[in-house]
Amino acid sequence: LGGLFGIKPAWFSDPFLAKLMILLVNTWLGFPYMMVVCMGLIKSIPADLYEASAVAGAGPLTNFFEITLPLILKPLTPLLISAFAFNFNNFVLITLLTGGRPDFLDIAVPAGTTDILVSYTFRIAFQDSGQQFALASAISTVIFFIVAAITLLQMRFTRIAQQDTR
Repeated sequence: LGGLFGIKPAWFSDPFLAKLMILLVNTWLGFPYMMVVCMGLIKSIPADLYEASAVAGAGPLTNFFEITLPLILKPLTPLLISAFAFNFNNFVLITLLTGGRPDFLDIAVPAGTTDILVSYTFRIAFQDSGQQFALASAISTVIFFIVAAITLLQMRFTRIAQQDTR
């Protein structure tokens, strides 16, 4: 960016820019998968529906909101929920990109502005704070219950979607 635009953002020292960097990289990593899935779902919509809506005088926005979106939303919902659960525990991205830093300076237990629960747990158990295994274990239990709740929600949505198609 410095060579192209003359700006040098402080990605690793500014908390807002560090979070923005993680968001951009995570979007860059997940976009191709979601694009392929959405393109496959859109291709599976019968062309007859669009032809019938054209005869009825519907425009592109009506086609999108009345045909495309309802038909791709049901199969896409479980994938979006599982993508959320995966990103909730995306330890590798945080660890390799920022290490959870920049750190909050005014707290006793080291936590970074870009830490997620999993990377924070790793830091307090194995890095900065001197092996606080009890706290790390408690946080791991909370993470388990959060991911279990997300999984149950996904299973419920999947069951509702299957019942609607019958």
